[in-house]
Amino acid sequence: MKRLFLALALAAFTAVLYAQQPGFTRKMLQDQPVGATDRHAVQVIAEFVPGGAAGKHTHPGEELGYVLEGTLQLEIAGQPPRTLNAGEVFFIPAGVVHDGRNIGVGPAKVLATYVVEKGKPVASPAH
Repeated sequence: MKRLFLALALAAFTAVLYAQQPGFTRKMLQDQPVGATDRHAVQVIAEFVPGGAAGKHTHPGEELGYVLEGTLQLEIAGQPPRTLNAGEVFFIPAGVVHDGRNIGVGPAKVLATYVVEKGKPVASPAH
């Protein structure tokens, strides 16, 4: 029974993680337990084609990001939009609606690390 639950949870996690907008993809790098028993850390490379966007969404935990390549416009609810270039970092608090869009002429890549609640989707669409 426990294995079935874990298999279903992993399938749901993968489906949500990879349910993506056109022009935006995530490549899973690792999913590791952390010291807090109710959390895990997920690390991905997010890639945006020019004009591509992640779509408004939230996470059940924090997101730490580092722009590897390109130029992004980051919109975080309650804050003015920010333009981020390669080499810059950002932080998104748990549960806050946000979106990222490639506003450059070439591809954009972000190394994103999520420290999120176990058993919940890493990302959920927001309206």
